[in-house]
Amino acid sequence: MTDIKSMTKDELKNLMTELGEKPFRAKQIYSWLHEHLVTSYDEMGNIPGKLKEKLKDYPIAALEMVDEQISAIDGTRKYLFRLSDGYVVESVLMRYQHGNSVCISTQVGCRMGCRFCASTIGGKTRDLTAGEMLDQIYRIQKDIGERVSNLVMMGTGEPLDNYDNAVKFIRMLSDE
Repeated sequence: MTDIKSMTKDELKNLMTELGEKPFRAKQIYSWLHEHLVTSYDEMGNIPGKLKEKLKDYPIAALEMVDEQISAIDGTRKYLFRLSDGYVVESVLMRYQHGNSVCISTQVGCRMGCRFCASTIGGKTRDLTAGEMLDQIYRIQKDIGERVSNLVMMGTGEPLDNYDNAVKFIRMLSDE
């Protein structure tokens, strides 16, 4: 089942209808997930308990920070995040005068076989969902208390090998 953070506003509206709820709930849930960056339904203050109960079948992509390394030279931060299935991915925060840039992973492993890249050693395990890609940025923003202004999709994995999820991620990330 798709994690709810990977659902667009329209997909959430359809889900609300399927669950017998009013469509406006989709906007509320979307706001909690993508503006307030919550990681559980319990944090959604204006969502009724009955709806929260119905939503328990729809997991929220919420990565766990396992490790963080900070460069003593330039302050670059490398994060190791654990996914809900136990796999881990890396993300990197780079601070520049023009803003904060984050390099995210799009897959667990990679099947491209590039000789210069360690991501390919174990092959590709799986694609990340749009929600898991978004959550890398969200966890970093929460950690540093600042907005991320630039994105690089070249961590673990080949973004275009996960085309559908990568495009959905970009559309959701650029949503107003």
